[in-house]
Amino acid sequence: MKKNHPFHLVTQSPWPILTSFALMNLLVSSVNLMNNKELWMTIFSSTILIMNVYQWWRDIKRESSIKGDHTIIVKKMIKMGMILFIISEIMFFLSFFWSFFHASLAPSVEIGLKWPPKGIQPFNPMEIPLLNTIVLLSSGASITWAHQSMISMKLKQTILSMFITIGLGTYFSILQWWEYKNATFTIADSIFGSTFFLTTGFHGIHVIIGTTFIIVALNSIQTLKSNKINHLSLELSSWYWHFVDVVWLFLYLVIYWWNK
Repeated sequence: MKKNHPFHLVTQSPWPILTSFALMNLLVSSVNLMNNKELWMTIFSSTILIMNVYQWWRDIKRESSIKGDHTIIVKKMIKMGMILFIISEIMFFLSFFWSFFHASLAPSVEIGLKWPPKGIQPFNPMEIPLLNTIVLLSSGASITWAHQSMISMKLKQTILSMFITIGLGTYFSILQWWEYKNATFTIADSIFGSTFFLTTGFHGIHVIIGTTFIIVALNSIQTLKSNKINHLSLELSSWYWHFVDVVWLFLYLVIYWWNK
């Protein structure tokens, strides 16, 4: 397409393919770390991945706020990519829930034919897990408030509600760290420990990523790079945050409440 076409697309980016290779290297290095304890390769792969993602994100922000390349078609493509990404994340967590139900609905002889396995003391769902549920649901309400405030051109309310969301997301992560610190079992304690820490741990990573996503969106708003018409970063971060909320609800009911 010609550059002066009203629906011209953005220029091709090297970051998707480079990020894919970085992810592959991180996977291979993580497997090697579990077997050979070679930490340096995992650190190197993680650093390259973070650099690629940062530069990819930087270019997207430049295309949107400075170059003006985010036309209607480009925005629709970005939204579709986000939808497909969230669907892939749903499949990712579905595999963990599948593993949990496979082990819990028909406990094997190796774990004593009971669930939770003998010797495992699960967390009380009415303590920190319930507080974390309230915190995360409240953050979902505040990010919705931020989105609606942006649409209504209420900049102060948008910034305030996003700060609240970031604070609640950070508080959730701190509570989860405290919960892990006081756990009576580890990831090596039977299939229960493995499924618990993998599922809640990956969700915790998603909370940290979502919090970072919202911080980047907040920076765009504070620097006046986003407005009522062009606030895609805020909209997509709210989608992602609601996905994190919904996953936590299922996680709380299955991993915490059902085990008790």
